[in-house]
Amino acid sequence: MSNRRKMLIFAAVFAAVYFLPLDSPTVRQSILEAFYLAQEYARQHVLFCLVPALFIAGAMSNFISQQAVIKYFGGAAARWVSYSIASVSGAVLAVCSCTILPLFAGLYKQGAGIGPATAFLYSGPGINVLAVMLTAQVLGWRLGLARAVGAVVFALVIGLLMGGIYREEDQQRTDGIDVGPVEQQARTPGQNLLYFGTMVLILIFATWKRPEQAASLWLAVFDYKWFLVAGLFAILLWMLRSWFDGDEIISWMTSTWEFTELIMPLLFAGVLVAGFLMGRPGVDAGLIPEQWISRLVGGNSLLANFTASILGSFMYFATLTEVPIMQGLLGLGMGDGPALALLLAGPALSLPNMLVIRSVMGTKKTATFVALVVAMATIAGMIYGNIII
Repeated sequence: MSNRRKMLIFAAVFAAVYFLPLDSPTVRQSILEAFYLAQEYARQHVLFCLVPALFIAGAMSNFISQQAVIKYFGGAAARWVSYSIASVSGAVLAVCSCTILPLFAGLYKQGAGIGPATAFLYSGPGINVLAVMLTAQVLGWRLGLARAVGAVVFALVIGLLMGGIYREEDQQRTDGIDVGPVEQQARTPGQNLLYFGTMVLILIFATWKRPEQAASLWLAVFDYKWFLVAGLFAILLWMLRSWFDGDEIISWMTSTWEFTELIMPLLFAGVLVAGFLMGRPGVDAGLIPEQWISRLVGGNSLLANFTASILGSFMYFATLTEVPIMQGLLGLGMGDGPALALLLAGPALSLPNMLVIRSVMGTKKTATFVALVVAMATIAGMIYGNIII
């Protein structure tokens, strides 16, 4: 970061602290709400969501060859292969907009094309099977079906558009990556697959949520998830002891720490700002009252759908929390179209999410990605609210 940018940041923070009207009860409550949200994020997402994802990202940087990433996700790869893998792998993880970030950063830095990488970035939090099922059960099968179809289409279309818009620039980036000679792997492909599969399963089961309404299978997994996590962790330790040497483990820890330094400060800064402005999900205590939001997104007008998309893009939703929040907003008069728009934009984006994406692929590409999500969510909401219903 340049000295000029640092000075601007310092000046902005100083001005905010200097002029902050602390005598206002609303401002004081908003500040408290910012730290409540940060605490909630730390308790519910850091240890069992973000930390496993950071370790997976560090492992991707060390133990997945750049040749393999470029082969399956680079510009020369067949589109149907790269986009299918990116979309499906994201859907399998089914994580929130912040947990997907280390995995996206690892994939992108290893040489994946921007199209498949952003398809993966959207699909992880967007195509969440359990969240779609809960949406259908609580908010109705029509909204659940529209969310499922929209999320799949969004992942593919956004990825293809990002790949097309930045084709030449991305080609220069991937061509400039020095993959070096093909190194002899210390482990077989099967061992690598088991190693990564074990870590992914730890992430999936550790983040498994128990919704109010769910099929018995989901509840059974929830009841035994910590036994599954403990067993998988024991298997992972055995793999590390048997298949890896000390230098490889040190290199893995170093890469994991690098991703932590890149992502964690921006995430918590974004969570604090989001909490200050909008409060915790379902708690009307932020600077922007919930009544204002419900008033802006009533009906199915273009403005209502656009507003819902913007709000969804900046709000932070933990996995599955968007459903009861939407239930409350619909009860306050939110239109069906804006509800879908917020469901398609919200889980995949947030202010903390945007800050980290910008640090990985730059301001211009991040702005394009956000604009595509907002525009497509707005259009989907308009179609759903005014034509289908």
